Amino acid sequence: MLRRPHQAAPALRLGQACELLSGKSLTKPAKRSFVTLHSARCGSKPSPASPAWVIATRSLATSQSCLKATHSRFTRSKPASSEGSSRVETDVLPRTPDLAEIAAAVDRVTKGFMAHTGIPSEHMTLTALQACAQTDVRQVADSQERQSKVAAAEDRPTSHLLGLEGDASKAGRSAVPKTSPSIRPEDIVDKVSDAAFAIVTHPAVVITPKVLKEYVRLQARLGRPETLPHVLGLYASKPKPREAAGAITYVDVNPNKAEKAVDSAIADAALDAAIEAQDMDAAIGVLENTYSAKAFLRSKLIKKALLPATAVTTTPIALYVIATELAKIQSSWDPATATKIAFVGALCYAGFTATIGMVAAFTSNDQMKRVTWAIGTPLRHRWLYEEERAALDKIACAFGFSEEYRFGEEEGEEFLWLREYILRKSMILDAVDLMPGMN
Repeated sequence: MLRRPHQAAPALRLGQACELLSGKSLTKPAKRSFVTLHSARCGSKPSPASPAWVIATRSLATSQSCLKATHSRFTRSKPASSEGSSRVETDVLPRTPDLAEIAAAVDRVTKGFMAHTGIPSEHMTLTALQACAQTDVRQVADSQERQSKVAAAEDRPTSHLLGLEGDASKAGRSAVPKTSPSIRPEDIVDKVSDAAFAIVTHPAVVITPKVLKEYVRLQARLGRPETLPHVLGLYASKPKPREAAGAITYVDVNPNKAEKAVDSAIADAALDAAIEAQDMDAAIGVLENTYSAKAFLRSKLIKKALLPATAVTTTPIALYVIATELAKIQSSWDPATATKIAFVGALCYAGFTATIGMVAAFTSNDQMKRVTWAIGTPLRHRWLYEEERAALDKIACAFGFSEEYRFGEEEGEEFLWLREYILRKSMILDAVDLMPGMN
């Protein structure tokens, strides 16, 4: 059996940490493909990766999440006699990873990623984030809490008197992992959240849409949306790293470009995570860095307004060509007069019809629940900021009363601030004339 050299010992510990997070040490090993990650270098020859980083990235590259296989297994005890009493089902609790082991493994993965020199590739960053997300820390904490409650209930004097402590209780207590009393589940959740934040905010990391989506998914699972507004802002404004002659330089970018707009699906996921955690500050921060950003508005203009604007521009030309052809098939007027009459009539018909349809589309309020547009708001403003209004509507419904007849009765400094914030956006929260029974 081959042995690794003595200097690769830190690499082995780092690989073991990555395997712990990916769940390899908890289940039967399976066949998988190993992928070696290389940093993306521009204009220079890539330097050889250190043994520690190669072993770490190979361990992190697994795409199998083995921790999902920890299900409860039931075994049946043999009958006490042939006459036969009913069989007793014993619930054998699965072994869950120790919180101290998870904390140590997360630290090793973070240190291994930070020790890498050069610009990490997108795949490398995604692999590190996925390694941190392999273990559902909240589920592990809830499982250990339930197990501790079961063990405490079985140790009660009543259980001893009633003879309820048998082989099942012994088996259940033997499966409960022993954790350090100084480590709380909340601390582990914070550690994983801080590790993901440190990876994404590393100066040499380029935040791509895939990296941003993975980070939002991880923080949503952990229930820690406090850093989402900052990372969403970094997605548009973070300087772009460039490597030349072995040195990394950073180039400022324009955060208002349309290509820097956050995708609507990612923005919705971040907003849902903030609402689920009942964090209004994080929800408003997500709103400001997504739907209210200039990059998002410019992207919407390019994607949704460019084609209609082109159609409006070319419609008069097409109508004039049609009017010219119609003038040739009549003999009542001269061609020039007939062309003018046909062109003006067709243009008025198309213009009036398009205007009525546009007003009907921009003033529809069936999708509005609590947040509506103020009277006199221009139609172009309503169309451009409709996603922002819908997000504020979702926030108001989430943090306010759920009963429709109690809309407008919310009190407190936080909700009053939300009402004023919505009013500054040319919107109204709970307009009286649009409430049920008032229109």
